[in-house]
Amino acid sequence: MKQKMLEDLFLDTLKDIYYAERKIVRALPKMMKAAQSEELRTALDTHRQETEVQIERLQQVFELLGKRAQGKTCPAIDGIVEEGEEIMETMKGLPALDAGLVAAAQAVEHYEMARYGTLARWAEMLGMTEAADLLKQTLAEETATDEALTSLADAGINERAMQAEAA
Repeated sequence: MKQKMLEDLFLDTLKDIYYAERKIVRALPKMMKAAQSEELRTALDTHRQETEVQIERLQQVFELLGKRAQGKTCPAIDGIVEEGEEIMETMKGLPALDAGLVAAAQAVEHYEMARYGTLARWAEMLGMTEAADLLKQTLAEETATDEALTSLADAGINERAMQAEAA
């Protein structure tokens, strides 16, 4: 009985991240357009391309389960995306905009890392080796994106935002 309950939770969480990834892939072009730094635009575009592949991987996991790929509304990602949109509106044209965009993108990454880490572990526990491998691959990409965003912020985005405010 417990295994069935974990399988149900796994499928429910899979639907959650599928919805989230599809929402993210639609939000990233807006963030790219708002970004002031070419490096940030490039990083966001790279993540958009990766997200499209990650959606395909999720579809593979659904196939492995014999289920149709479908999302379930995820209020958490809706809120994170809404916060990003608010940053774009309130910081438009200001030197700190890119720092805010990095922060918003990292909030997305941290949510995704939490979901993929959990799903990969559950897949292992449920004996879904192929699904676990697919989920771990995406987890590694999300972690690398988070690290790349930190590097961008440390390479000057945060410093430029701070110096502009002090001026």
